Amino acid sequence: MGVSKLLKKPAQVFGTVVANRSVAPGHYWLTIALPPGFAIPTPGQFVMLRETGRSEPLLSRPLSVFGFKQRSDGAVLDLLYHIAGPGTALLATFSEGRAMTVLGPLGRGFSILPESKRILFVAGGVGVAPLVYLLRSGVLSQEVHIPSRRFYLGARSAALLAGLEQLEGACELDLCTDDGSRGHRGPVTELLQRDLTTNLPDSETMIYACGPTPMLHALSRVLAGRSIPCQISLEERMACGLGACLGCAVETFRPSGEKSYQRVCHDGPVFTLREIYPSPPLG
Repeated sequence: MGVSKLLKKPAQVFGTVVANRSVAPGHYWLTIALPPGFAIPTPGQFVMLRETGRSEPLLSRPLSVFGFKQRSDGAVLDLLYHIAGPGTALLATFSEGRAMTVLGPLGRGFSILPESKRILFVAGGVGVAPLVYLLRSGVLSQEVHIPSRRFYLGARSAALLAGLEQLEGACELDLCTDDGSRGHRGPVTELLQRDLTTNLPDSETMIYACGPTPMLHALSRVLAGRSIPCQISLEERMACGLGACLGCAVETFRPSGEKSYQRVCHDGPVFTLREIYPSPPLG
């Protein structure tokens, strides 16, 4: 089981902010109008974003695709982000009409196994973004019906559960918060582990995940000794987005256990779980 090998030729285009609304404390839903010709992103791909004509901050910001729609006059790109530093803090101030430079779509995305009878999505924080796009533009558009779709979404508190409006009605939804203010009190992997006790064969289940490193590491422990296919999207700092600078290289493992290094922006951001966390997990 591998991730998508489809690499669409990226393009740099100039777009315009349509909306940039707050959806949770420190979290924003950015919508950008793009010109015709921008390739449809594969779920799991990302874009590099910066304000047109601005030299500071120096680097573009990598953001996962949250939504994408083609129109007769171009396309509309949705991005979900949280303020993590000066660059995203500046981005949060942009209003309708601001000119943006978008490079993408970039990276390797998710692949869907049509033989799956159950798909489980595991997201923490803004890791919900690529999984929402996968669910709505990937899984729900498949000709092969997947009878069971369950989404596990976690955040520190109820106020920080972003992306809910895109999930309600599209799948079974389990919410988790660290403080217990909504849903299960504790990590999403606790609920996932509970639900994996069903009699459905591992081969008929597929898991997709994106979130903080501790969540992904916990997921690897839950799945240790299981043969459930799992693809994860890594959240990593990126400078160029094209694999040239090697700044986002991570250690990966081949099935033999041999170590290698791959670039998250070019070889990912989607990997199989065992490429990053061999079984049994390290540490």
